[in-house]
Amino acid sequence: MTPNTQNYIAGEWLAGASVVENRNPSDLSDVIGCYAQADTAQLERALDAAEQAQKIWAKTGLEQRQSILQSIGEELMARAAELGELLAREEGKPLAEGKGEVYRAGQFFTYYAAEVLRQIGDMADSVRPDIEVYVQREPVGTVGIISPWNFPTATAVWKIAPALAFGNAVIWKPANAVPASAVAVAEIIDRQTAKGLPKGLFNLVMGSGREIGQQLVESARIDALSFTGSVEVGKGIAAAAAANLTKLQMEMGSKNALAVLDDADLDTAVACALGGSFGGTGQKCTASSRLIVHSAVHDEFVERLVAGAQAMVVDHALKAGTQIGPVVSKSQLQQNMDYMMLARDEGAELLCGGERVERATEGYYMTPAVFAGTSNHMRINREEMFAPITCVIKVDSYEEALATVNDTHFGLTSGIMTQSLARATHFRRNAQTGCVMVNLATAGTDYHVPFGGRGDSSYGPREQGQYAAEFYTTVKTSYVHSGVSF
Repeated sequence: MTPNTQNYIAGEWLAGASVVENRNPSDLSDVIGCYAQADTAQLERALDAAEQAQKIWAKTGLEQRQSILQSIGEELMARAAELGELLAREEGKPLAEGKGEVYRAGQFFTYYAAEVLRQIGDMADSVRPDIEVYVQREPVGTVGIISPWNFPTATAVWKIAPALAFGNAVIWKPANAVPASAVAVAEIIDRQTAKGLPKGLFNLVMGSGREIGQQLVESARIDALSFTGSVEVGKGIAAAAAANLTKLQMEMGSKNALAVLDDADLDTAVACALGGSFGGTGQKCTASSRLIVHSAVHDEFVERLVAGAQAMVVDHALKAGTQIGPVVSKSQLQQNMDYMMLARDEGAELLCGGERVERATEGYYMTPAVFAGTSNHMRINREEMFAPITCVIKVDSYEEALATVNDTHFGLTSGIMTQSLARATHFRRNAQTGCVMVNLATAGTDYHVPFGGRGDSSYGPREQGQYAAEFYTTVKTSYVHSGVSF
């Protein structure tokens, strides 16, 4: 094996106990590589190294820490075209989206590089005389990171960057479906050891969720754990981590709704619905899988939506003009087909798409599907499908639209299409989601503000922006009596 297929542990590139094959979902004949799978001993070695390196890093000067994070971010942005192509090749999202994701990952690092220099505590007078109180944040310690396959670079980096910025060590276990992007990030971080990044501070430990992932969440040596994935896995992680009282931050499932009201600009509404529903092949936690449409504009909106969906180009992720790449894997494609069958069984009307199609190269291609005549109690409107499938629900009023948006056990994002400031304001205040979009697609968030949801969508402190400090630090309150008499 070569370093570009190995784990990165304690500052060294190491072969694993076994390997997994990484194939291009756009072209199944294209083997990207065989990537190392860590064993128990290697994870323990990473934990040993992280504990020692974190002590050094926490005492490293702020300017040096800032410079290191800035350099990582700048390299990611400079290499966005190259690494974006690699990402698109292994995950399947269109090339433009892959490049954009890597560039955004670089912005996360440069943002948190600046945050390194903004770590300022608070000071207060005690209620007792001649005593001053100092409140400051300190690193939480060793952070375990478990990231998903759908945003293999961005989601991982928006966890890694703040973890390092606030003085922590990192043990990163990426999804096995996207090891090439993980190794690319690790290589960039490894180069910073020449500038003073302690060896062992950052560790890439690839392996299966059932083995390495489970060992990571059960380890008493992990001080905090950040996870993005399914609700089912998240609940298992929470149960395992509870035994050690491990600090948790989890982003899980969603069932996002976009409400289209009778006064909506339909050109904007259709564009937002198409992008929100089918961007990234619908494999986004912020995807619009429920389109709640007022009866006054329902028919025209649906007609335009179907025309737009049918016009979308489904093809190889690296091919010019591709708007929808392949589904990430064979198992994901089969799950999508199962939901197509379920929708029909529940009585939904298929207006277009949902078919597996062939292209010049063998891959996991399917056309974007639109269902109408659905109700909010159907399973297809209750469960996260993670597919290029969207369902239209007809309503007769704003009040019914809002109630339908909120009728879910998830609560990540929601959106409204309206030209009424009063309705937009009411919706923004009453939608029971962590993120609310007004005349925008439900998919698409900024890196300098908090991200997260309610209900089964999220657990623990918010991610991103300055709010990340709540998870990656612990608060110390110091009381000081001068003991000086005049």
